[in-house]
Amino acid sequence: MNTPAADASTTRSCLDRRRAGVLLHPTSFPGGVGNGDLGLDAHRFVDFLADAGFTVWQTLPLGPTNASRSPYQTLSVHAGNEMMISLDRLVADGWLEPFDEEDLDETDWLEVKDFRERMLRSAYEGFQTHADDHWRGRFEQFIVRHQSWLEDYCLFRCIKAEHADSAWWDWPAALRDRQPAAMAAAERRLAEPLAQRRFEQFLFFQQWCEVKHHANERGVLLYGDMPIFVAEDSAETWAQRRYFALDHKGRPELVAGVPPDYFSATGQRWGNPHYRWDVMQADGFSWWLERLRGQLELCDILRIDHFRGFESYWAIPADSETAINGTWIPAPGDALFETLHDTFDPLPLVAEDLGIITPEVDAMRRKWGLPGMKILHFAFGSGPENPYLPHNHSRNYVVYTGTHDNDTTCGWFAGLSPEEQAEVCEYLDADRNDMPWPLIRAALASTANLAVVPLQDLLNLGADHRMNTPGTTEHNWRWRFTWSKVPDALADRVSKLNRLYGRV
Repeated sequence: MNTPAADASTTRSCLDRRRAGVLLHPTSFPGGVGNGDLGLDAHRFVDFLADAGFTVWQTLPLGPTNASRSPYQTLSVHAGNEMMISLDRLVADGWLEPFDEEDLDETDWLEVKDFRERMLRSAYEGFQTHADDHWRGRFEQFIVRHQSWLEDYCLFRCIKAEHADSAWWDWPAALRDRQPAAMAAAERRLAEPLAQRRFEQFLFFQQWCEVKHHANERGVLLYGDMPIFVAEDSAETWAQRRYFALDHKGRPELVAGVPPDYFSATGQRWGNPHYRWDVMQADGFSWWLERLRGQLELCDILRIDHFRGFESYWAIPADSETAINGTWIPAPGDALFETLHDTFDPLPLVAEDLGIITPEVDAMRRKWGLPGMKILHFAFGSGPENPYLPHNHSRNYVVYTGTHDNDTTCGWFAGLSPEEQAEVCEYLDADRNDMPWPLIRAALASTANLAVVPLQDLLNLGADHRMNTPGTTEHNWRWRFTWSKVPDALADRVSKLNRLYGRV
């Protein structure tokens, strides 16, 4: 096997040159019914990135979500979010008649979901009527290429809809446990909605790959996000139960989270089922290989959320209401990354290594040459040794002003005390009225090979524009920008900074 040297941190990185990028999820585009989608605004945004000297576009996970809209609790690790399909593009393709959403309440997710589903059903009817042999062939090729996950996902969604969207462990036992007779009957009974679901995935992949092709042609890499854990109510936990720590009724035996710390006396109980790592390793980590192959069809680079869970994970008894009673259990991360490295060389991965990271976790990241993360919002308040301060950065990192879980930089700075604001301004040699640009410049000037700035920061937006507030369930994942908020001179201003700091 091709094992890299003990510390390959600056030579094995998938980001081996200086780049700059912008963090923006497609649902934040201004166009689209109820949420941004993969229509003209996605292509326009790519052009803005290229004109501004950015060569990376980072998104959040792209999978289908539940009513929470959280992209970190998706119904599948392979499928795309059908809510991101551009209906306008389907009209242009001739598969959907022009539509009117004038009376639609776009703040009501369920109403938007129902509208989009009706439009997608109409588009499938139009496709069946008007698509030529070329498009029909592409659809069939898509089904064959993705058959390893597509049929299970579509059946999962169709049975779920048939049972009032209830969780799969609450289905009749025969369907819950995938008994052959019940499965065969479901496939016959649900033939039409199954075809519809296949078509929707075809549309998502078609539109996303068009956006990716446009981005790559303009020199922009797509930087995706892959949560380490899988949602409890997902196609994978239902269809591949052997890989998860679930009981005979499909309920978790152990769930994921993090232990109590300075920020929470009871820790965080996320609720995701843990993996049966022994089964995965005995199977040659085929589940992970397939997952990574699928994600790399959509993205050039992937961030792995909660990287430390590959070295050891906090296992909480499923009946515990908090994370207090968990325990650390070793994970075979080193063996996993050796297997991944044999297939993907160099590994196109970034490790989310935030929080309390042990020497063992850091050693594993360095061994496999994975860039880590530095967040400038975390850099102040603990003296010059703070590892997030720019003078402590090194090349094999991705530096952010903030992430989707942080406040905007304007919101963060406004929330600091006057003394804390003074410390930030002294370090940056900046005036407080100039924020967020001094922090953006600090990110771009960092020695980290990749600097990423959320679009909210480039647009000088305050706290009411943040994407997510961890630990809350209301008003998250809904933020959208408008092109009127993008100054005409912004691309030129940022392009000059990217050139100044060698990121073009």
